[in-house]
Amino acid sequence: MADLTDLARRHLTAALADEHGRSAELILRDGPMRQTIIALRSGVELAEHNSPSAASIQVLSGRVRVTGQEPTEVAAGRLDVLTHSRHAVLALEDSVFLLTTVTGIDPTGGPERSR
Repeated sequence: MADLTDLARRHLTAALADEHGRSAELILRDGPMRQTIIALRSGVELAEHNSPSAASIQVLSGRVRVTGQEPTEVAAGRLDVLTHSRHAVLALEDSVFLLTTVTGIDPTGGPERSR
């Protein structure tokens, strides 16, 4: 199993040294579920993107703002469901979060059709 404390520390160090201010690693893959640790330097944004069928964000350190229909601030220790609409993630301070996504399912309950 992954040591999230160690991964958070290593990826934040890498993000602070990276010219784009970010570091990420896919740490778990189980069928349609993916868990990725992402570190962002303060002020760095993951540009607006589409949301997968299901997703959550758990901030391990720092504070981020998830933009979209209803902007939400997520601080260390919080676990939030991500919006199903297009959104971006902005680091309000040096931050590390665990992104959990589930792909290959239709949010209405049936199997997704190929697009």
